[in-house]
Amino acid sequence: MIEHDDEPIPGLPGLPPPGERILWQGAPDRRVLARTAFHTRLVAGYFAVLALWALAGAALQGIDAPGDLVGCAMTIIAGIAGVGLLHLLAWGAARSTVYTLTNKRIVLRVGMALPKCINLPLPLIGAVDLARRADGSGDVPLAITGPQQLGYLALWPHARPWKIVTPQPMLRALPDAAQVAALIARTCLAASPGSRLTAPDSAPRPAPGRAEAQAA
Repeated sequence: MIEHDDEPIPGLPGLPPPGERILWQGAPDRRVLARTAFHTRLVAGYFAVLALWALAGAALQGIDAPGDLVGCAMTIIAGIAGVGLLHLLAWGAARSTVYTLTNKRIVLRVGMALPKCINLPLPLIGAVDLARRADGSGDVPLAITGPQQLGYLALWPHARPWKIVTPQPMLRALPDAAQVAALIARTCLAASPGSRLTAPDSAPRPAPGRAEAQAA
């Protein structure tokens, strides 16, 4: 049995109530998630610097310094193992994640060892932001209004970086982030007609400006 086999609809804890319909479902791209949340390139670069340092030491001391060469080899092996483990964690996180947008809420189905569903009613979403990358992928942070009930560690890696005191849920490493951000913003406006809505500059948008649903 895989993560979502016991769910009536993958990504949701139960069948939607009458009147609620699913508008979009998605998940992180595991390669983008590995780079951006698990920082595989940064870790690989760190071990590469250590290996080059060991090689430089061996070159300065001559070929009679086998310890430096052994240390360089061990550093490379440790780097490969570490980056491989981070990629495995990113694969597991992406595989166990389902983001769902309905006309009533956003549901984050997350967690590898301890799966959980985080329900975000649309009227509580005060802002929809967009962090887009050159390849078209990106993240969609969601600012929540009212008392904060979400912990940063409980959300991670589906949390906006550095927002620790007031954590913001984030739909992470989406291949079509701009389109998703615009859809969420439009849906928030439809759920709360009195709110003001602008869309990301780089996304298909109902109005010019930044992706944001400001509560009136």
